Formats: sequence, C-alpha cells, structure tokens
Amino acid sequence: MSLTVRILIALIVGLTGGIALAEWGGAWEAEAVAIAQPVGKAWLGGLQMPLIPLIFALLVTGITQAATTARTNGMAGRAIALFAILLVGAAAVAALIGPLLLHLWPVPPGAVGALAGTEKVAEVPDVRPSAQWLLGFIPVNPLKSASEGQVVAVVLFALLFGFAVTRIAADRREALTGFFQALADALLVLVGWVLWLAPVGVFALALVAGARSGLATAGALLHYIGFIVLLCAAITLLVYPLAVIAGRIAPGRFLRAALPAQAIAFSTQSSIASLPAMIQASDGPLEVRETTRSIVLPLAISLFRITSPPANLGVALYVAAMNGVTIGPAQLVMGVAVAALVSLAAVGLPSQITFFTTTGPICLAMGVPVEALPLLLAVETVPDIFRTVGNVTADMAAARIVDQAGLKAPVAP
Repeated sequence: MSLTVRILIALIVGLTGGIALAEWGGAWEAEAVAIAQPVGKAWLGGLQMPLIPLIFALLVTGITQAATTARTNGMAGRAIALFAILLVGAAAVAALIGPLLLHLWPVPPGAVGALAGTEKVAEVPDVRPSAQWLLGFIPVNPLKSASEGQVVAVVLFALLFGFAVTRIAADRREALTGFFQALADALLVLVGWVLWLAPVGVFALALVAGARSGLATAGALLHYIGFIVLLCAAITLLVYPLAVIAGRIAPGRFLRAALPAQAIAFSTQSSIASLPAMIQASDGPLEVRETTRSIVLPLAISLFRITSPPANLGVALYVAAMNGVTIGPAQLVMGVAVAALVSLAAVGLPSQITFFTTTGPICLAMGVPVEALPLLLAVETVPDIFRTVGNVTADMAAARIVDQAGLKAPVAP
C-alpha cells in the first residue's frame, strides 16, 4: 500500500472518528483531543525541522546545475530563460485570480480554521514597499534568518550563493555542489522517516479537526480540491494561446498534438511517463526539430513545472482564507517570488516531499500558518492529476516556442 493511500485512509478514519466524538463522545471528546493534539503537533514539528536547510541545499544545487547548463549550451540557456519567465508569470496569474476566485466562491461557512484546528489568526500587516522594507530582505546573518524562519532572506541567499558557486573553479564547484547534494540526500532521508509516520500524524490532526469542526472539515477539503483544480485548469488553458502566438502554430494542430501526452499524464500523474508521447508529438504535428526537442523536453521535465508555482501559491492563499488571514499586495509579491524560486526544489522529489518543500516556504514567507498542510497533502492526489496535465502541455508548448525562436524564418502553421 502506497504512502498516499495510507495517508488518505488515516485522514478518513481520523475525520470520521473526530466527527463521531463531536456528536456522541461526550466527556471522551476532550480526552481524545487532549491526547491527539500534541501527537499531531509533534509530527508537524518534525516535518518542519529539516525544511529550511533542505530548501537551501536543493536551491543551491538546482540553480548551479541550471546556470551551468545554460552557460554551456545556447539553446538550453534560451529554454531556461523561457522557463523562468513562464514560472513567474504563472505564479502572478494565481496571485491575481486566486483571491478573486476565493471572493466569488468563498471557503464554506464554518470551515474557517477547520483544517488547521486553531483559532483565527491575526491579520498580516501589508507593509508597503520602501527602502527599509527592501533592506529587510538582505540576509545580513543567514544563520539567524534561517533560525527565525525568514524564508525570503534564506531563498535570496541561496539564489545568490548558487550563482556564485558557478563562478569558481570547476573542481571546487563540483566539491561544493557534491556537499550540498549529500546534505540534501541526508535531509531527504530524515524527511522520509517523518513521512513514514505520516498516517499517525494525519490521523491525530484529522481527529482534532473533525472533533472541533465536524462536517465543515470535509466540506473545506472538497472546496480546496475544487479551488486548486480550477487554478491548474486556468494555467493550462492559458498555455494554448501562448503556444499559438509565440510558437506560431495553428490552435487545432496544437490541441491534437497535445492530447495523447495529456491522456497519459492524466492517467499516470507522471511527466516522465508522458515523455515518449511528447517526443512523438514533437516529431509529428508540432514539427519541432530533433536537436531542439532532445534538449528542451528533458530540461522541461527536470526544471519546468508550470503549475507548481500557481498551485502552491493557491495552497497558501486557501490556508490564509481558512484562517482569516488577510493577504496584502506586498505579501502576494513575496509569495509569487518564493513560489517561482522554490519550484526548482521540486526536481526529482516524491510528491509527498515536494508538497512540503514548495508550499511550506511560501506559507512562511507570507505569514500563513502551516498546520493545515498535512491534511491538504492527504487529498493532493486529485489536484496532482491536473498539475501534471498542465505541466505536460506547457512542456510541449515550450519546445515549440524555443524551436521557432531558433529559426531564421517563420514556419507556416
């Protein structure tokens, strides 16, 4: 039985048990919550423990590898530049339509705080950009920033440090990146141990949430799934006009070319499993040169997940709405920047680990509580389907766009 299935079972059993306690538990309810709550918090604390150093190590290695590849291969450099622009753009789209969607389709009444199992969180002040505000992001003491959970400063330092590593001698660069890769591997083992206990932690958190909020918790989970799916679908739909305009291809032809790979992505939730179909589409109706798709598609699968920043930012926006946290423009800007950068940390990681390494830093950077993330992970299977479909669609569009950019003359659609 996979970890995802065990977590989902723990969620269902915990919610059912909590709702039953709320309805018929009587005096047993308080005792059960008193036992389950510290268990859930202890597990959540263990999950947060390696988050900051893991993000730093993954970002340094990811940025170093991407920058080195871009410098040694012109087409790879153009592809990575396109990936960066689209990742930031996708996160910005989520920052615009996410709050609007939550305003038009708000979190169900009674579900505010249901998943987090906490009281309403105070409003996050919207600090206006200023010289002092910008200076606050400079990691004067990176270790202090990490210990205080200042994710934006840590991410900025990792970004600069990663680019600095690319400028040193090759042998020293390899030694340093090897160290950070080993550090990331060790931290991933630690995260794996914590995730092995995920069914216990999720059960305890779900029991508390069910006992306190009853059926409102289940309603919030279903609403959350619909919200993230809509965000992913919106990003995927925006890929089509992008491919048509920048890739100079007829809409119907791109639609037909993308369908086989999308079908595989939908059924397998794996971009790698969709690669043969993407190659076939590139050689066929997309008319992408072999030299282009042999470079761009592997890079896209490794570095470019267009739905990751918007969906992960959407998670933070949803948790904020559940807890009554008001997010201002400054927090949205920080969320967009962190979401785009930490998407590099998702490279090659299992989905359970990816969820925390990409959503956790965004929540921390925006001042959003992270207590609800384990329960949201339990229902991530459905949104992950639409994440993968969007990623595969964007990978094929990127291959066509980069190929057209490399041609001296436009190719008729």
